[in-house]
Amino acid sequence: MTSETNTTSVAPGPAPVSGAAFAEAAAAAVQRVSTEQAGAVAAAATLLVDALRAGGVVQAFGTGHSQALAMEIAGRAGGLVPTNMIALRDLVILGGEPPDVLFDAHLERDPAVAHRVYELAGAHHSDVFVMASNSGGNGSVVELARLVKERGHGLVAITSMAHSSRVISRHPSGLRLFELADVVLDNGAPYGDAVLTTGEIAVGGISSITAALLAQMVVAEVVATMLAAGEVPPVYLSANIPEGDAHNSALEARYAGRIRRSA
Repeated sequence: MTSETNTTSVAPGPAPVSGAAFAEAAAAAVQRVSTEQAGAVAAAATLLVDALRAGGVVQAFGTGHSQALAMEIAGRAGGLVPTNMIALRDLVILGGEPPDVLFDAHLERDPAVAHRVYELAGAHHSDVFVMASNSGGNGSVVELARLVKERGHGLVAITSMAHSSRVISRHPSGLRLFELADVVLDNGAPYGDAVLTTGEIAVGGISSITAALLAQMVVAEVVATMLAAGEVPPVYLSANIPEGDAHNSALEARYAGRIRRSA
């Protein structure tokens, strides 16, 4: 197993709360994460390249605000075409569950839902998974990670080591996401995610920004690796330029039935 579990985080300090203060903290976080996680980014890219060369796709999953990570990877202009976004909403959109199920505030804590989510993803053995969870301890996330590894897939985790290492898992196994992954990308967020504090108030969640950074770094490394090998990486053009639709449709046809695109 290749993983980097650097617990260095963007520690909140007694900075004034302002837009400028957050921008400064975010810039520092981006610089720190991009430097400290370079090795893990390269390891993650190797997993993805191996999967793509074997005909696999990248299955991306996150719950709560970490769902933004899956959106960053799947169906993004300038990103990889063989990507599929997995979400708890699949239980309704694809699985026939009543919409009310999504109003359960504790749905992401339920390990049982992971089995249905995995089934609905229609994953092939060659697929690789990228999963994001800042805390890394909710039941659905840990159970899906367990299923992914049980079925032989590669697994990249994007999480906060400073936060996850301090929480008790909500999964019966007691495991957290980073303990199941082949490669761990530490998003550098502090315990509680917020980077600005004043008194008892902490504001300015950073994990979405640094997770997006890590996702794009991995994609760039995948493309660089394929280009160096003389391969043509399957990359999206923006659908909002004239030639975008034709280019994208031709590439998507290679993965018909395996990647889903929705509004």
